[in-house]
Amino acid sequence: MRHLTAIDHFISQADRALRTLTAADQHADRPSPAANLNEQDLSAEEKRHAAGLMRVNHAGEVCAQALYQGQALTAKLPHVREEMEQAAAEEIDHLVWCQKRLDDLDSHTSYLNPLWYGLSFAIGAGAGLVSDKVSLGFVAATEDQVCKHLQKHLEELPAQDEKSRAVVAQMLEDEARHADMALSAGGYRFPAPVKGLMTLVSKAMTNTSYRI
Repeated sequence: MRHLTAIDHFISQADRALRTLTAADQHADRPSPAANLNEQDLSAEEKRHAAGLMRVNHAGEVCAQALYQGQALTAKLPHVREEMEQAAAEEIDHLVWCQKRLDDLDSHTSYLNPLWYGLSFAIGAGAGLVSDKVSLGFVAATEDQVCKHLQKHLEELPAQDEKSRAVVAQMLEDEARHADMALSAGGYRFPAPVKGLMTLVSKAMTNTSYRI
C-alpha cells in the first residue's frame, strides 16, 4: 500500500470538505426514518419553524463531520483514528437525512456552513494534537450538547410534522450512543466550566443557523 504524503492528506480532506458542504455524492447507508411517513399539511409559520430547526440540525452535522475529520488527522493511536473516521461515516446518514428534509420543506441549508466547518475542523485537529484522551472527551462533550439540542427540537417541532420528528428522534439515539462510545474508549470527562463555554458557543451557532 502506497504511503500517503502530506499533499495526499490535504487533497483527501479538501474532497471531504467539499462533499460535506455541497452534498455531492453523499449517500446514507440507512434509509431515512421519514421515508415511509406521509407528509402532513403545515401552516406557513409551522413550515418555516420546522425548516429552521432542521437547518440547525444540518449545520450541526456539518460541524460533526469537520470535528471528526480534524481529530482523525491528528489522532496519535491508530484505533482512535479509525473510531473517528467511523463516527464521521455514521454521521453522513444524519447529514443526508437533514438535507432531504430541508428540500421537502422547500428550504435551504445554512449559508454559514463553510465557516462552521472550518472552525470545527480546527478545533478537532487541535484536540487531537493535545491527546487522544482529550480528543475523545471532546467528542463526548460535543455529542452531549447535540443531544440537548435535539431533545429541545423534539419538543418544539410541530406535532403533525411526523417526518422531521422521526429524523430527529433517530439522530438523538445515535448521538447518545456516540457519546457513550467516546467515554468508554477512554475519553476525558470535561469539567462543568468547559461544558458551559461549549454551551455558549453552541447557542451562537444554533441561533444564527436557524435564520441564515
